[in-house]
Amino acid sequence: MNGIKYWISLLCVIVFGVGVLSSSAQETTPSGPGVRMLVTVEGGKGKNPPSVDAADVLVYEGKARDKVTSWIAAQSDHAQLELFILLDDSSGSSLDTQLESIRDFISSQPTTVKVGVAYMQNGTGAIAQNLTDDHAQAAKSVRLPLGVAGLNASPYFSLSDLIKKWPASDARREVLMVSDGIDRYYETADTQDPYLQTAIQDAQRAGIVVYGIYNPGVGHVGHSYWLNYWGQMYLSRLAYETGGESYYIGTQGPAVNFQPYFDDFDQRVKNQYVLTFIPQPEKKSGMRPIKLRCELPNVDLVGADQVYVPASE
Repeated sequence: MNGIKYWISLLCVIVFGVGVLSSSAQETTPSGPGVRMLVTVEGGKGKNPPSVDAADVLVYEGKARDKVTSWIAAQSDHAQLELFILLDDSSGSSLDTQLESIRDFISSQPTTVKVGVAYMQNGTGAIAQNLTDDHAQAAKSVRLPLGVAGLNASPYFSLSDLIKKWPASDARREVLMVSDGIDRYYETADTQDPYLQTAIQDAQRAGIVVYGIYNPGVGHVGHSYWLNYWGQMYLSRLAYETGGESYYIGTQGPAVNFQPYFDDFDQRVKNQYVLTFIPQPEKKSGMRPIKLRCELPNVDLVGADQVYVPASE
């Protein structure tokens, strides 16, 4: 009888101990709503990247590692993409020669892609064609830029305005932005442009990836090395911090053809994944810097460097 009591007591101790350990583990595990973001996988030395599994993906906030809960390839049933072509109406005449290439790019998109066309006008994103899977119709909305100097007060106003008009969606959301990148509303060209920073945060919060294609503007600023240098820097920063890519030319003059940029874009969207992870608990909602790492050699994970995290319950 005493032996039975001994084993019952021992079993109770074990069960209690397991319960304590389980409770302790739950208390130290980050909890709260998952954060969703779009990630592009890049291979080293221009090679096509391999398939990446969830176990290969690492997400960090500082030194703290976040838990990955979902990693879904943007293919098949998850391939839906909403893409806005955002063109600068103060672009110079060099954009005229690219219009057919832009139309062909739109027409070549697969049926899983909805395309919209908008123009930067006086700080707004004026939509010429709402998102549609009728690519021929979207291509028809591409026209010559008005070519009026100063028509676009700030390309970053226009981007923020477009983002505010864009309904939330479960599809991937991306922008191809064609502009000289020069902020005519901000008097000083430097790294502190507040309108650029606002546009970056608007895109990050909405989960929108932005690609920048540089094209010179009309008027005196169109041949100002100093302003065009900073314009390209702004577009590059915008793309980098939202998880996109920037296409610029330095001091070589207008791009001869946008087609290589479009080819690169098409390749990148074929290697995208939707990542969901559990952030570290925080009492206040806000933007949170993160770092992405991959366990596989010669593979980069490209995404926004900040995400919006709601307050923990």
